[in-house]
Amino acid sequence: MIKVLFVCLGNICRSKMAEYMFKDMLKNRNISNKFLIDSAGTSNEEYGNSIN
Repeated sequence: MIKVLFVCLGNICRSKMAEYMFKDMLKNRNISNKFLIDSAGTSNEEYGNSIN
């Protein structure tokens, strides 16, 4: 299993977008079962805000 973590400041835009795009790329290649993909933020400044 390959683990990938996308990180940005608040985890409501850049890292989430990268996570979803990468998951879609893997799905289109039928290899998503080989990966564990997640995203995170380095700050709680945006905690509670929705994905932009």
